[in-house]
Amino acid sequence: MTLTKLRVGAGLLASFIIAAAAASAQAAPAKPAPAKAAPAQTPPAEAAAELSLARFDCGKTTTLADVSRFSDVAAFKGLNIQLTFSCYLVKHGNDYLVWDTGNPAATGATPAPTAPTSSLVEQLAQLHLKPEQINFVGVSHYHGDHVGQVASFPQATLLIGKGDWDALNDAKNAAKPNPAINPANFAHWTSGEGKVEPVSGDKDVFGDGSVIMLNTPGHTPGHISLLVKLKDKGNVLITGDLAHFRENYDSNGVPTFNTNRADTLASLDRFKQLATNLHATVIIQHDARDIDKLPVFPASAK
Repeated sequence: MTLTKLRVGAGLLASFIIAAAAASAQAAPAKPAPAKAAPAQTPPAEAAAELSLARFDCGKTTTLADVSRFSDVAAFKGLNIQLTFSCYLVKHGNDYLVWDTGNPAATGATPAPTAPTSSLVEQLAQLHLKPEQINFVGVSHYHGDHVGQVASFPQATLLIGKGDWDALNDAKNAAKPNPAINPANFAHWTSGEGKVEPVSGDKDVFGDGSVIMLNTPGHTPGHISLLVKLKDKGNVLITGDLAHFRENYDSNGVPTFNTNRADTLASLDRFKQLATNLHATVIIQHDARDIDKLPVFPASAK
């Protein structure tokens, strides 16, 4: 009898414990499932700025009977070459770079035979652009046939090789003028009124690698060439006066009036290796045979 009572009591106790546990489980709030982290948002890629390259007419062509001065080893005796004067407009989105400004525009009844018939300002007007819309005016070097209209862009930042900028300031302050340098063209900047950036080494003009000023000294201390990376046409290399015509370029000719022979040869070597590695179109600014490598103005390459 006693044993039976104990078994019944134990059974009742077990049932009570099970019921209490079930009630406790029902009363306890369910733990929320851990929140899933939101997927990382990838910012949309910024669209590349529209890039184009146009050629301005910056002077009439001239047939030279003797181009021997373009070689310090007498390589071009008797060679006749027609030279031209070229300037360029680079459009980068809503920003603009004028590269070299050529000879001064024709003025008076008897203009210089090498003067362009239309100024850069007049040619820009054909594109519905005003000088104040030009952000940068860059020059390959300080010689007069490359800077003749630079003063037309006083609101633009002047981009010039530091070696040339130093030479301009030295010439401005020298008692005896240097016939190869005319500081008057740059008076707006050398006086401190205009914004100038003397460039040492290479310079990424717009900050996205699409337009690069290349340090190619030798013709002058701060001579610069230009690389433009177009979407459709591909890479374009513009020489400045690193070479003046194809025969000069092909033979690594060094003009007698260059400031440094070793620098010239080193710059030519670098430029040619870049042209090969980038599969670039090379435009020799002074060679009339290279004019048709770009569309006829006002059209542009893209």
